[in-house]
Amino acid sequence: MTKLVLATRNAGKIAELTRLLEPHGVEVLGLDRFPEIGEIPEEGETFAENALTKALTVARATGLIAVADDSGLAVDALGGAPGVYSARYAQPEDVPGGDSMSQDERNNAKLLAALQDVPPQERTARFVCCMAAAAPNEETLVAERFWKGRIAEAPAGDNGFGYDPLFHVPDAGCTSAQLAPEEKNRRSHRGQALEALLQEWPGFLERALTKK
Repeated sequence: MTKLVLATRNAGKIAELTRLLEPHGVEVLGLDRFPEIGEIPEEGETFAENALTKALTVARATGLIAVADDSGLAVDALGGAPGVYSARYAQPEDVPGGDSMSQDERNNAKLLAALQDVPPQERTARFVCCMAAAAPNEETLVAERFWKGRIAEAPAGDNGFGYDPLFHVPDAGCTSAQLAPEEKNRRSHRGQALEALLQEWPGFLERALTKK
């Protein structure tokens, strides 16, 4: 199997990407296997910039192919926010009781508050995923995809993480967090971005294994 490092310590992402990649003969290692790699700043203005920075940093540090994604939620009524700041959208002081909440709970609470007076038809949103692969020889591959939906008025479901409990999928009649994992992977921005990446994977792998 091809070993690659998934440039995250997020257990939800690691589990989700492992399920998607294992059928392709890829063994996924999380950043938890490489404690010497510290936090990688996400200072880019786009999802693509952040994903490439993370993938290249991990590939250089480990000597292995690395895959990173930068994903987020773009809400039309909020001008595309939280966007690249999705993971750190809310601070404890932004929501009542924020100190006792997880980061996901704070983010969701702040989002609901921001959309409190927005009617259902105007709560359109999309998940965005930019997935980047990088090799130690600096070869890279990037794919970006979207998943359109709406923001629900209350969270529902527990089969997910992040904003999944609030992301309503109209044609499924439920939130992303209420979908079975296989169905979510088939529909999701992350699954679509990975599929696009894998379509170009053979050529990338050939270039990645060529020394510069």
